[in-house]
Amino acid sequence: MVRLQREPIDIGDVLRQARADGDGAVAIFAGTVRDVNAGRRVLYLEYDAYPTMALRELERIADATVAGKNVSRVVIIHRLGRLEIGETSIAVAVAAPHRAAALEACRHAIDAVKQTVPIWKREHTEEGAVWIEGATRP
Repeated sequence: MVRLQREPIDIGDVLRQARADGDGAVAIFAGTVRDVNAGRRVLYLEYDAYPTMALRELERIADATVAGKNVSRVVIIHRLGRLEIGETSIAVAVAAPHRAAALEACRHAIDAVKQTVPIWKREHTEEGAVWIEGATRP
């Protein structure tokens, strides 16, 4: 299950969506908005995306994470719009029968999201706003 949303992410809900009775582990990664980056005070972030392509790529990552990794289910939710300090920008949950598979697959999924999904982050600081470069650029 993958989703882009403007509403806050409920981590408890993400856990419930990921877990089933056969799973002994759910690994959850929650990316949050921090107040300092590269020595500058961050006021807030804005996320933008090309939704059709982003959702397609999130689905591809979720499918690849499940395939051949002894993983039951993957949930990836990414926020769009304005996010304040401390808010969750992305949640990745991976359920598996055992913790090692869940932890490894969760790391794989978040790394893939950061590298390939067309979602862009604009950082607002006291000095102004700047797009933050990653593997993809606006």
